[in-house]
Amino acid sequence: MSLDQWCRARLDPILADLSTLVASESPSSAKPLLDSTADLIRAWLDDRLGPPDEWRRHVQADHGDVLTATYRGTTEDQVLLIGHYDTVWPSGTLADMPFHVDGVKVTGPGVYDMKAGLVTGIWALRALRALDLPCPTVTFLLNGDEELGSPVSRPYIEQAAADSLAALVLEPGVGWDVKTERKGVGVFTLGAQGIEAHAGNDPEAGASAVHALARAVGHLVAAEDRAAGTTINVGTITGGTARNVIAGEAHGMVDIRVTTQTEADRVDQVLAGLSDPDLAAPDPRVRMSVTGGWNRPPMRLTPSSKRLFDLANDVATDIRGPLTPISVGGGSDANFVAALGVPVLDGLGASGAGAHARHEHVLVADMTDRVALVAGILTRLAG
Repeated sequence: MSLDQWCRARLDPILADLSTLVASESPSSAKPLLDSTADLIRAWLDDRLGPPDEWRRHVQADHGDVLTATYRGTTEDQVLLIGHYDTVWPSGTLADMPFHVDGVKVTGPGVYDMKAGLVTGIWALRALRALDLPCPTVTFLLNGDEELGSPVSRPYIEQAAADSLAALVLEPGVGWDVKTERKGVGVFTLGAQGIEAHAGNDPEAGASAVHALARAVGHLVAAEDRAAGTTINVGTITGGTARNVIAGEAHGMVDIRVTTQTEADRVDQVLAGLSDPDLAAPDPRVRMSVTGGWNRPPMRLTPSSKRLFDLANDVATDIRGPLTPISVGGGSDANFVAALGVPVLDGLGASGAGAHARHEHVLVADMTDRVALVAGILTRLAG
């Protein structure tokens, strides 16, 4: 029996596992629920694959624990499978957005981003074991803070990736694609500190933080270069206390995306220049500040990742058809791996659409093909 035949014959238990994971709500900010989901994942691993040869639960105080489970293969070379079990959906969402299979789509909170990806990875290894096929040593790294930018799990990801032959990231796919490039992500806050005063009785005594911030925002947004793949978005602005009070304080929340490190360096220079007193003109009494930093470096298709893509493409062609390599604007944990020079492919989880939206779903027909694809890549890497 071929890999794809074996996987397609097991659609029902694959969907049952997905239902169990989705039923365990795991908002990024709800530590007790994240802990419960981590407990569930360990029990699920034991049931589907047996106890891991190596298991570590890196306990975090305020974020989801980082889970690493290693299963020794027919070769010593390690392949890292990365996924996250946290979701953007608040507790209670399941009540009005229940898990549902209609024959074409599977819906539910976190079903696409990315609990179906976790199911894909676990069943891929289960398939190789069932068919007694060659398999590298596989380490699953599952984190509970990805939707927050992986603030605590990043060093664990980088350490595990550095010891790996390659990494497969189980983020969701779109169609029969693989994500080979992602933008770098910068998260910054612009601050302005001015002087409050009555806008009518004593305007000369005041120095408006809102006015200065508006000038700084205009200067920053002018640095956007969409032709180079650089986008700058000021998502929220807050400041001031009343209509007739000159604002003493103001803040702007900024999201920046870049395709290259060169562009990140250029934007850094623009950000550094925002504290120049001249930008606060006509009132140098206002003080500007910039806090934050680059959350994820750009992910580019390196020669080693291109070789990994070619291998995956051969596997995919036998299962269903050639893969399409795509570049996307969002960041993921794959960015961290790519920055280390380790071969990495992303978007290997189930296909669908609607991440972070009420119409979030995965396609039933693609679930088993994705399992077969990941399994096929793993067995080829063992060779």
